[in-house]
Amino acid sequence: MAHARISMYLPPDIDPTKAAIAYGCRALPKLNKELQSEDLLTRQKALVALCDLMHDPEYVYEAINIGCLESLKALLKDADSLVRIKATEVLYIMATHNVGRNGFLQHDIILALSFLLSDPDPLCRYNLHQAYKHLAQLPAGAQGIVNSGLISSLVWRLQREEENIQEVILDTLAPCLQEDATEALSSCAVPFLKQKLLSANSDVRSKAARVLIAVSFPLEGKNQVWQYDVIPILVHLLKDEDAEVRANAAGALMYATVTTEGKYAALDAEAIGPLLEQLSSPVNKVRLNATKALTMLAEAPEGRKFLKAQVPAFRALELDQSEAVQRAASIAIKVIEWQP
Repeated sequence: MAHARISMYLPPDIDPTKAAIAYGCRALPKLNKELQSEDLLTRQKALVALCDLMHDPEYVYEAINIGCLESLKALLKDADSLVRIKATEVLYIMATHNVGRNGFLQHDIILALSFLLSDPDPLCRYNLHQAYKHLAQLPAGAQGIVNSGLISSLVWRLQREEENIQEVILDTLAPCLQEDATEALSSCAVPFLKQKLLSANSDVRSKAARVLIAVSFPLEGKNQVWQYDVIPILVHLLKDEDAEVRANAAGALMYATVTTEGKYAALDAEAIGPLLEQLSSPVNKVRLNATKALTMLAEAPEGRKFLKAQVPAFRALELDQSEAVQRAASIAIKVIEWQP
C-alpha cells in the first residue's frame, strides 16, 4: 500500500529558461541541433544551457569539433535580440579559454562578430567586445583583429560607446596596436585617446595611457603624440591619485620622448619634477617607467644638466628590490654622467 511521505531530498534543479542537457557525450550534439531549430524558444533555451557548459575547456573543445561555432555564427544574425545576446555571451565565455581563441581564428569568428558592432542592444555589444578583448590576449588573435581591418571601427566606437564598453575596447586595442599601429594612426586614434586621458574614470585614463604606449612604438606614433599636444596631459597625469594611471603615463612619456621633439615638449611641460617624485613610489612599475622616462630626458643637454644634482636618487634605486629598476637606474646614471 502506498503511503504519502515527504522526501528527505531536495526537488530536482529544473531551470525553465534553459534546455534539458542530455547525458554524457550526447549533451553537446543535442544542444547544437537545438541551436539550429526554427523554434525561437528552443534556440533561446539551448543558448542558455550552452553558456553554462562553456566554462569547461573540455566542452569548448568538443563544441568546436561538432560544429557549434558555425551554428553560433548563424545565430549572430538572428532577428531576436535575446538570441544575439546569448550567442555573443557563449562566444565571450569560449574566448576565455585558449582552445576557444584558436577556434575563433580557424572559423572566422572575428568578422562574424564585427557585424554586431552597431547592434542596438548594449549587452550584445559588451559581450562581443569582451570576446575581442580575450582573443587579443593571444598574439595571433591580436594580429587577426588587425588583419580583419577592425582597428578603425574600434577607434570610432570608442567615442560613442558606454563607459564600461570603452574600457573593454581599450583593453583590446592595447595588444592589437603592439602588433601594428598603422591603421590606428591613420584613424585619428591619438586625438581620441587624448580625450580619454581627461576622463573622470581612472580606469579609462589608465587604459588610454596604456594604448598610447602601444601607439608610440612606431616613429609616426611618437610624432603624433607631441604634435597633438598629448605630452602636457601625460605630465599632468603623473600627479594622478591612481598608481596605474601614473605608471602608464610615465610609460607613454618614455616612448614619446625618444624623439628630440618629444624630449623638448616634455621639458617645456616641466616633466622632470613630477617624474622625480615617482622614483619613491611603492609601486615597481611606476618607479621603473619614471626612471626610463628620465633617462630619455637626460639625453637632452638641458635635461642632463638638471638631473646631475639628482644622481643620488638614482644611486639609491641601484639597491631597489626590483632588478629591472636597478638596471634602469644604472643606465640612467651613465646617461646623466656622460661627458661629450
